[in-house]
Amino acid sequence: MRVKGFGADEIVVNLQGDEPLMPPAAVSEVAEALIARPGVDIATAVAPIQSLAEFLDPSCVKALRDGEGQALYFSRAPVPWPRDSMSAGQPTRYAGTWRHIGIYAYRVRSLLQFAAWAPTPLEETEKLEQLRALEHGMRIHLTVLSEAPPAGVDTPDDLERTRALLAAGQAPRRR
Repeated sequence: MRVKGFGADEIVVNLQGDEPLMPPAAVSEVAEALIARPGVDIATAVAPIQSLAEFLDPSCVKALRDGEGQALYFSRAPVPWPRDSMSAGQPTRYAGTWRHIGIYAYRVRSLLQFAAWAPTPLEETEKLEQLRALEHGMRIHLTVLSEAPPAGVDTPDDLERTRALLAAGQAPRRR
């Protein structure tokens, strides 16, 4: 299968527009993670969650992964929920939790298959398109980046924070 010059097993990377501070190396890291795993359909990125506020924030997408880095689930809810680490109804622990970062590497065949599917019930509930791939049995590898970007732009406050970082010259530079 070829689409506009791409073979079925070629890799394409989608950097989502709400991630303007993505370190350039992240593009290579996510693509290389997919290249190294022929049985995987998609690779994306995660970073450790840094605060309880981030863990509880519904605009921070949480990712659950197995011991080999394969995605189990994505959610806007604080997962995994630390049932035995609570105080006054709030979690007291979030260590070992992951935030999803909006960059994807696809094999062309996987991207075409994914795009042909209608949104699924979980995708519509969480408003997370990667759940469509999981619901259809695709394997997604979660790459821990060597240099994670700041949180993406999901709210007006995020936009102002990003503008301030760019104005201060703190955007990632090409290597």
